[in-house]
Amino acid sequence: MSVRTLAQELYALERKVERLSHELEQASPPRKDEIDLELLRATAERDRLRAVLRAKKG
Repeated sequence: MSVRTLAQELYALERKVERLSHELEQASPPRKDEIDLELLRATAERDRLRAVLRAKKG
C-alpha cells in the first residue's frame, strides 16, 4: 500500500474518531455502549495505521 493511500485512510479514520467522540457525548445511554465500542475499534485501527505510516516513512 502506498504512503499516499495510507495517509488518506488515516485522515478518514481521524474524522471518524472525531465524529464518534462527538456522537458519544450526545448519545442516550442505550446507544452509548454501541458508539463506545465502534469508537474503540476506530481508534485502534487509526493507531495501527499511524504506526504503519511511520514505518514506511522511516
